[in-house]
Amino acid sequence: MQHTSPLAALRSLLKERELDGMLVPRTDAYQSEYCAPYDDKLEFISGFDGSAGLALILADRALLFVDGRYQVQARQQVNLAEFEIHHLHDEPIHLWLHENLSAGKRIAFDPLLMVNSQYESLRTSGCDLVAVNDDPINEIWAARPAIPRGLIRQMPDEISGESTASKCARVAQALAHEGVDYLALTLPDNIAWLLNIRGSDIPTSPVPLSFALVKNDGAVEWFVDDAKLQQLDSSVLDAIIVHHPDAFLERCQQLAAGKRFLLDGDNTPVAVRFVVEQGGGEIKWQPDPITLMKANKNGIELEGFRSSHIQDGTAWVNFLAWLSHEVPLREAAGNPVTELEAQEKQLAFRQECDNFIEQSFGTISAAAGNAAMCHYHSAPETNFAIVGNEFYLNDSGGQYYNGTTDATRTLNFGQLDSQRRLHYTAVLKGFLSLISLQFPQGAQGHQLDAFARRPLWELGLDYDHGTGHGVGHNLLIHENPHRMAKKVNPWPMVPGNVLTIEPGYYLAGSHGIRIENQVEVVPSVPGFCKFASLTLIPIDLSAVELPLLSEQEIAWLDDYHQLVRETLSPHVSSIARPWLIEATAPVRTQRM
Repeated sequence: MQHTSPLAALRSLLKERELDGMLVPRTDAYQSEYCAPYDDKLEFISGFDGSAGLALILADRALLFVDGRYQVQARQQVNLAEFEIHHLHDEPIHLWLHENLSAGKRIAFDPLLMVNSQYESLRTSGCDLVAVNDDPINEIWAARPAIPRGLIRQMPDEISGESTASKCARVAQALAHEGVDYLALTLPDNIAWLLNIRGSDIPTSPVPLSFALVKNDGAVEWFVDDAKLQQLDSSVLDAIIVHHPDAFLERCQQLAAGKRFLLDGDNTPVAVRFVVEQGGGEIKWQPDPITLMKANKNGIELEGFRSSHIQDGTAWVNFLAWLSHEVPLREAAGNPVTELEAQEKQLAFRQECDNFIEQSFGTISAAAGNAAMCHYHSAPETNFAIVGNEFYLNDSGGQYYNGTTDATRTLNFGQLDSQRRLHYTAVLKGFLSLISLQFPQGAQGHQLDAFARRPLWELGLDYDHGTGHGVGHNLLIHENPHRMAKKVNPWPMVPGNVLTIEPGYYLAGSHGIRIENQVEVVPSVPGFCKFASLTLIPIDLSAVELPLLSEQEIAWLDDYHQLVRETLSPHVSSIARPWLIEATAPVRTQRM
């Protein structure tokens, strides 16, 4: 039987299997934020390509749940005659199922694509969850991309700051303390950190897709495609046992009898739970200890971050100087600079840096109303011109051998109306409120989040995304566990943590504003911490209502811009240097 769409084909298979529906998440077996094309089943079935989402396919309805970042994008990408758009957090899927489906409905899911905490919440829905190991999407996806087999490289100890043996010893000590026999590792960035390796399966995410088991004596079994290992020294492989990834679940079941496994309920596929329990093992649900170890950067890692930000800041300044010259000139000539041209030029400047490898995520190059979509990515059909009476937002970063960068600047090249200026000023004041904050050591992200939102709240405005996230060391751009957002994040912030600060405001169809610096947590007065900026990029003050800034805010900006100017002046091009000096001039001179 011929079907006109993947959705119709999936419904036909669900009917054959006597299933009432199926959950299709935007993830893979490794809980990757950015999936390889091979694993992006949600895009295949719906057309939505954002980094977070979940589809529920029923016989007569199809629902796509996305968070606040993607409400506009989802409506542009999917067929609204086929899919309803819902909010991932305001309408949790388990509540929707409970309120809209009768008890006992058979809802299929792939147990490798669902973590235990989500599985437990869905069990409260009243539906009958049916684990399918032969996902029907595999059967209907005829032109499926190839399985990623990116080569793996070593991360030298002189860049990582700690040997694999030392890290394994620390993990073994943690497992002994928890009274468990094995730690099941399913997060590729935790494995990459532990083994001092980096991968290339997914662009911008330098981690190898793999699984691992760590025994409480520090021994490691690594489940990885051996086609990826050609560049690794024998010294790395001699210290571990290598298996094919397909053997991971079977090996967990083989080892389970009489043993205790530590599983992270928020990150481990529920399939691991099923096989451990089937094998007679016991499970201790506990956060993976590597997650916090990895987030507490050592001195060598922090030096790498600082060095990479000098390179990244140099590329940014060269780019911004080019933009400031080209945008008004090209607009006047009737041949304006476009979003795609700008992001290509910025990448070219980054590629001039010695330690640059690749982008750390897909650049958000967004002019005018496109910037109202928080995670917009320009395409030929949406490629707006950058013009003087509209904001241009650029959110981008780089993967360097010794660090990872992420920064956003919102730029003005002409005359803006009073509403845009007020919105920009409120976002800047929120940014300054948080980045200049002194806070008790061990404070948690949700306790600081409101400092960045208050100036917007005073205008009756807000933004529907987090205020900051952890960043990996030549690892993932969004690194757990630290996060600053309204949602509770129970992880204490201590010296050595690296995060972003990025408040924003978005008015659909009009404009989007975000200002973002990457920061490290450093000691302040006894018992307190503060943020030290890693990002070294001038902040555009041309759209600011300067009389609304306090003396303390002005002092911070002047100190920051002096640091940027003195640090980057020796590195930027001779063409960009005059622009840098002007862009970092003291605020007081701009108020006169």
